[in-house]
Amino acid sequence: MQLTNQQSLPVGQAQAWEALNDITLLQAAIPGCESITPTGPNQYEALVTAAIGPVKAKFKGKLQLENLQPPTSYTLRFEGQGGAAGHGKGSAEIRLEAVSARETILHYTANAQVGGKIAQIGSRLVDMAAQKMAADFFATFNLRLQERYQVAPEPAPAAAAQGGFARFVAWLRRLFGAA
Repeated sequence: MQLTNQQSLPVGQAQAWEALNDITLLQAAIPGCESITPTGPNQYEALVTAAIGPVKAKFKGKLQLENLQPPTSYTLRFEGQGGAAGHGKGSAEIRLEAVSARETILHYTANAQVGGKIAQIGSRLVDMAAQKMAADFFATFNLRLQERYQVAPEPAPAAAAQGGFARFVAWLRRLFGAA
């Protein structure tokens, strides 16, 4: 499986680098992460509960940061065991691109191999689960960045800002021609 994407972060490059190396912030942002514990220089153990299709398991993993080029890039190597659910290993290339003092683009390419029950459910479900986990991570990570660095969130478009009940009422009015 390969996952390549980029994400806009609402902070400068140095702040983004600092946040990407803060295990407390990362633990709060990684979906299902129960703990991240340092085990050596740039080495960590993580405990994450994840659901991939019908398979839900607690994965115990090892993480290692390599090729550190502060505040620009690093490589993250990972491997994890989920008991009967299976196992996975791989790496991710992380690169930060400064856009301005208040915006950084995070580019990433992750490659992973999975085995066991996880591999049996099919690559499409595994890819979808990985994409959802990445989207959930970045949604939470960006909120934490905004809180930490007092960054105002981007204003939502009027239609998106409208609550669910208000959209429902507007739909009913259009449907029945009420003013």
